[in-house]
Amino acid sequence: MKTLLCGTMEPGGPERYAHGGDVRDLARRAGCAVHELDDFSASLNPLGPPAWLERELARSALDVVAYPDAHCREVCLAACELYKVWPAQVGAGNGASELLLAAARAAAAAGFTRAVIPVPAYVDYERSCEAAGLQPCFVPTDPDRNFVPDLEDVAAQLAEPAVVFLCTPNNPTGALLDAARLRDLAEAHPQSRFIVDESFADFVPGAERLVRERPDNLLVVHSLTKFYAIPGLRLGLAFGAPELMLPLQKALPHWSVSAAAQRVGARALRDLPYQAATRAEVARLREDLRLGLGFVPGIKVFPSEANFLLCRIERLGQTVQPLFEKLLAQRIAIRACANFRGLDDRYFRVAVRTREQNQRLCEALEVCFGLRRPPRVVKKRKTPAIMLQGTCSNAGKSVLAAALCRIFLQDGLSVAPFKAQNMSLNSYVTRDGREMGRAQVTQAMACRLEPDARMNPVLLKPGSDTGSQVIVNGRPVGNMSVAEYVRYKPHAFEQVKSAYDSLAAGHDVMVIEGAGSPAEINLKAHDIVNMKMAEYADAKVLLVGDIDRGGVFAALVGTMDLLDEPERQRVAGYVLNRFRGDPRLLDPALSSMVSMTGRQVLGVVPYVHNLGLPEEDSVSFKAGERGIDVHKDQDVVDVACIDLGHISNFNDLDPLLQEPDVRLRVVRTPHELGRPDAVILPGSKSTVADMRQLKGAGMLAALRALPDSAVMVGICGGFQMLGLQIADPFGLESGEPGHENLVDGFGFLDLRTTLAPEKTLTRTLGTHLPSGCGVFGYEIHHGRTEPLSDQVVPVIRAADNTPLGYGLASGRVWGTYLHGVFDDDGFRRWFINDLRRQRGLEPLEHGGASYGLEAALDHLAGVVREHLDMNAVYRALGLSQQEQASLLR
Repeated sequence: MKTLLCGTMEPGGPERYAHGGDVRDLARRAGCAVHELDDFSASLNPLGPPAWLERELARSALDVVAYPDAHCREVCLAACELYKVWPAQVGAGNGASELLLAAARAAAAAGFTRAVIPVPAYVDYERSCEAAGLQPCFVPTDPDRNFVPDLEDVAAQLAEPAVVFLCTPNNPTGALLDAARLRDLAEAHPQSRFIVDESFADFVPGAERLVRERPDNLLVVHSLTKFYAIPGLRLGLAFGAPELMLPLQKALPHWSVSAAAQRVGARALRDLPYQAATRAEVARLREDLRLGLGFVPGIKVFPSEANFLLCRIERLGQTVQPLFEKLLAQRIAIRACANFRGLDDRYFRVAVRTREQNQRLCEALEVCFGLRRPPRVVKKRKTPAIMLQGTCSNAGKSVLAAALCRIFLQDGLSVAPFKAQNMSLNSYVTRDGREMGRAQVTQAMACRLEPDARMNPVLLKPGSDTGSQVIVNGRPVGNMSVAEYVRYKPHAFEQVKSAYDSLAAGHDVMVIEGAGSPAEINLKAHDIVNMKMAEYADAKVLLVGDIDRGGVFAALVGTMDLLDEPERQRVAGYVLNRFRGDPRLLDPALSSMVSMTGRQVLGVVPYVHNLGLPEEDSVSFKAGERGIDVHKDQDVVDVACIDLGHISNFNDLDPLLQEPDVRLRVVRTPHELGRPDAVILPGSKSTVADMRQLKGAGMLAALRALPDSAVMVGICGGFQMLGLQIADPFGLESGEPGHENLVDGFGFLDLRTTLAPEKTLTRTLGTHLPSGCGVFGYEIHHGRTEPLSDQVVPVIRAADNTPLGYGLASGRVWGTYLHGVFDDDGFRRWFINDLRRQRGLEPLEHGGASYGLEAALDHLAGVVREHLDMNAVYRALGLSQQEQASLLR
């Protein structure tokens, strides 16, 4: 039989009941802010609170006008649902400690005078006994048996009835008791009362719980604050037979559980995904931490089933206190365990924290125990980065990112753009033949960098409502459905991280663009482009809202509300984009944003008319927001662009928009076509489908009815449509490989296109033969197009004499694979003047536009710099004035 200690107090007085987790005092002693402390002294869920916590707390604000439910009905009902018990068998209290005290007092009221406590154990068992007048007897456990209580030793103390306090998994050892043996012990001693603390049992996967099946003399106490990381709310549960629960509830104060704690507790008990994720992740993290601590010489790590590990210093004469002080100086707090009965000043406990925190602890211990030298220099941090995310798509993130790129460049910094994943049919071919989104090309030009596929490592080109071609690092890897791409995303993110690290290593600052909204809760679980990318890059976020479309403040507040707390911490402030009017009218709302969300509006950027920059996708193009269909004067040529369901590379038309004598219209129906001077069929990601749609809508008949003076131009997919036939033997667009799959084209040119799986990606220089003008651009297409007769002639040839386009000898109909064909100022002016002649207008020899982005980018940067708090942006980057100057040198 073990030697017992009954009713004695060891030296130390109140220190015997000290707890871990006093982060305010620990941070004060460490000389840091609370959030800078790695707290291993309190054993809380390393995943942090559930993402919905703040929303539930906000809703609970409405509950404070009435007393909380004294019976905690909703949280008890949720406990009944989860643990499959009857309502009469469950009650709630203000944390497990309150329930333990109430249970001890209820036992004393029932005539019990003594308690049995295997030690080491949670110090509040002894405190509760002292407060209730119970005399405790302590049963020591054997460290050589990993402190697992010997239930026969416990049984030996029950010749007279007693209250037995047990904990499984035990705090501070993590030892798990056999539930069946506990039941047998309780049933064998019906005159005794057993109080079993299962505060950490939720962390144990597959653990057999006493909550559901227990003898009538056994009461289970359970804490919600550890598992759900909400110790500030204070909430615990008790489970037992009605004859135990009624006296317990009488011993509790009225209204002891706040309305907020009840609301959060009910939601937590029903959050099954969070519970499963916690158990799986804590098991992995605990094993990694155990292995890491095991490499430190001079430390013994005891086995644990909980979210903490008990350790003992094995070196002769060494105690925990010097180690505690050394670690605290590095902003790491551990739990010294000398105040646990049965332990001494060699023992300490560490909670399982995040992977990064656990690694930091292990490295610090290795230094303390001489396994490694202290680092001589601080580890180089990631390249400073700022990220622009939006409340919605088309909020102006791409343009603002380009503006910041140019501003940083003007300030003398080496800057590069980055967007992890782009969904757009508007792409570009780099010098080394890789494909990337056009928005990052514009941003690269703002940085005066050569476009690089690393700037946009994942490009999705939708081919249908449910699938896309996936391009990784500039190369197509296949067509995937949504479900297939979700499964592929973990691999894609590895490519994203590699591309980012490689690119960022060569620059002073990174400007990162998000996609859509970070608050799209249906996508957050597999996000790789918004907050997950911000976390990887350690980037602060500017949240952009489009005030021109209305509802911007609701969108900003709603977005913040849907973000998890760590995500909210990344938001440095807001940018209101595309504002029209007097900014002073916004003053009341701007101050309200600070009080509601704790973040300031850092800039109100005005609506910039005629921006002159390419759009990222076709949203603005189709919405008519790009100056399309604007009347300039009567002496203009009328150019109609046929809208396509899967239009791609519509930026081919941007140079025409800049010309003062061109009226450019988007045409969606035959009625809108009218009698234009020229018709342009743009690129398409799904040529066959778009061609069939145009035929069905009557557009082909309308094109055939145009007068002979009208010029028809096809670019890429539009070029393929102009021919007689399109063959799809590999089923790229028809979905039926193995057949010729011939589809009739529009028949304006005697050409046949054969689609092929190999994708042509190349930048090209050529000559427009009728004008003799040089042209340049890039090719992005599947397949090849060949003439069927001499009725068509080459109209553009590459430098090696390869045809880049064909047309009629009259010049009325022609097409090319060359995207950017109108970018050259000389050829564009020739094309427009040729249309002017046919219309009876004098050619313009001077006064045409010069197409380029430099002036537009400088103008944009000037506007944004004037209306955005750049000092706040630099602070968000973590760059002091001294660091900025250092980078400039």
